[in-house]
Amino acid sequence: MRHPILVTLCLGSAMALSACQKPGDKGEDVERALADVNVIDESNLNDIMLTVGDPGEAVAYFKRAVAGQPDRIDLQRGLGQSLVRAKQPTEAVGVWKKVVASSEATAEDRVSLADALIRSGDWDQAETVLDKVPPTHETYRRYRLEAMIADSNQEWKKADSFYQTAVGLTTNPGSVMNNWGYSKLTRADYKGAEKLFSQALEYDPKLFTAKNNLVLARAAQRKYDLPVVPMTQVERAQLLHTMGLSAIKRGDVAIGKGLLREAIDTHPQHFEAATRALQALENNVSNG
Repeated sequence: MRHPILVTLCLGSAMALSACQKPGDKGEDVERALADVNVIDESNLNDIMLTVGDPGEAVAYFKRAVAGQPDRIDLQRGLGQSLVRAKQPTEAVGVWKKVVASSEATAEDRVSLADALIRSGDWDQAETVLDKVPPTHETYRRYRLEAMIADSNQEWKKADSFYQTAVGLTTNPGSVMNNWGYSKLTRADYKGAEKLFSQALEYDPKLFTAKNNLVLARAAQRKYDLPVVPMTQVERAQLLHTMGLSAIKRGDVAIGKGLLREAIDTHPQHFEAATRALQALENNVSNG
């Protein structure tokens, strides 16, 4: 709703200005004013599409924009970001490769390409791309990706170093602490993982993946009580389900069955996954 008003105001200013100029200058002034309005309006719309807009609509918008102005690298960047948001990383890789090949490319563009490559499963190529990013480009996003690649290579010391650096470069490190904790979990460092998941939830109490991972880390240590973290009734049921399956996997079948029953009783609706798991377990016991 703001855009027509903005255009009207700017046009009014342009017309008032042109009245003071020579007749031959009027067209140029109005044209210049309109160009300025278009840039302001487009910039606002681009920002909206990249943040609050529907991912699919953003992709369509930037595709149209790029088709009309293929040499605009800012529009190519917008398309690449939108494709990642829309969970189309393979297509995003192609766009980011074009951006990186441009004379206007930046170190952050290479980081964006590496991110898209990781999301599309091409870890080796992502590592090659990140190796070309200058060491002076020290950003949270860059080091988070470096840590993930080190994890994939099982280079644990490098991973820990990169995660630590990434944590220090952001004011909200919840998600990267969750990643770091999962790295510790895969190494069977359950206490270290538990600590990191708990820290992640201090920064982002709504991060359910960290809650679920925290339960896995505790269950691996045979801690079968729920951690003291904020959770909804549905989340509580889901976490009990996770803990029950973990207990069964570790051979604590009776405890696992009890946790699955508690999960079913806790869920405000029918909990299909927990019910199936409990039935399968009881059928297996009866048949055995």
